[in-house]
Amino acid sequence: MTGIIRFHETGGPDVLRWESIELGEPGRGEVKLRHGAVGVNFIDVYERNGLYQKPLPATLGKEAAGVIEAVGPGVKHVKVGDRVTYAQGSGGYSEARVMSADDLVKLPDSIDDQTAAAATLKGLTAQMLLRQVYRVKKGDALLIHAAAGGVGTILVQWARHLGATVIAIVGSSAKADMVRELGAQHALLSDDDWVGQAKAITGGRGVAVAYDSVGKDTFMRSLDTIRTRGLMVSYGNASGAPPAISPLELSKRGSLYLTRPTMFHFTSTRAALTKAASELFDLMGRGAIKVQIGQTYPLKEAARAHADLEARRTTGSTVLLP
Repeated sequence: MTGIIRFHETGGPDVLRWESIELGEPGRGEVKLRHGAVGVNFIDVYERNGLYQKPLPATLGKEAAGVIEAVGPGVKHVKVGDRVTYAQGSGGYSEARVMSADDLVKLPDSIDDQTAAAATLKGLTAQMLLRQVYRVKKGDALLIHAAAGGVGTILVQWARHLGATVIAIVGSSAKADMVRELGAQHALLSDDDWVGQAKAITGGRGVAVAYDSVGKDTFMRSLDTIRTRGLMVSYGNASGAPPAISPLELSKRGSLYLTRPTMFHFTSTRAALTKAASELFDLMGRGAIKVQIGQTYPLKEAARAHADLEARRTTGSTVLLP
């Protein structure tokens, strides 16, 4: 038997329940993985509250790290005893699980389970945003919402490594100090006139890209910070889904581009996944990206972790410990 967090109906954090299930043996192409740490992400919230629908009952968790306890037939690239991490599928909110070996990436010895669980999905998301959705160049001005969060802290550090000018939007003075320490040249408060400030910082031109994970509360204002023919990247809905807009809204602001990417479309092959992970792990190993684990919770207290995340009481990454 293994412990697992499941929910049988969508709703608030209280729908998450601790249960026990019998874990089978891995089949062809599968492994049995014992988790050492599990990452918490806003996509987990979207699935729990029904914004992103999935068959019920369900288990959350796309990001975790641990050690392989058994392998099924046909598995070649990993073996029993390997330390691995993943950022795809669902089922991470568990002490152990059986899953596809194709979703796994081997961990270098320099990265422990908690760091991997805090950084794999978020780091691969950052790689997608900065290296694939838009290939950031030295001197580009970028607007990053929720810059003190799990993805945000990695985005700030990676963007600065690439030579960008980072305009970070955060919710408090303490978080502003935090992102400045990570390299953001400008830290603006979400309650202030960050549109006007971003325009002033860029000499009235606007930013090359706005990375908006907040959604409804910031979407239209984010459009107003972007330079002519710049890019709006909407990749989250922390405050609710963004509004539907007419294409004319993009035209009148300077022929803007708009995209809503999902990391899984950029890591859908093993070659793409391993390439992105290698780039991430290399920067982590060289110290260019320092993973910020703001808080940890026992796996059984996943509901409390969700409540804190939604109330914006967290900083950096949140990790559950089985």
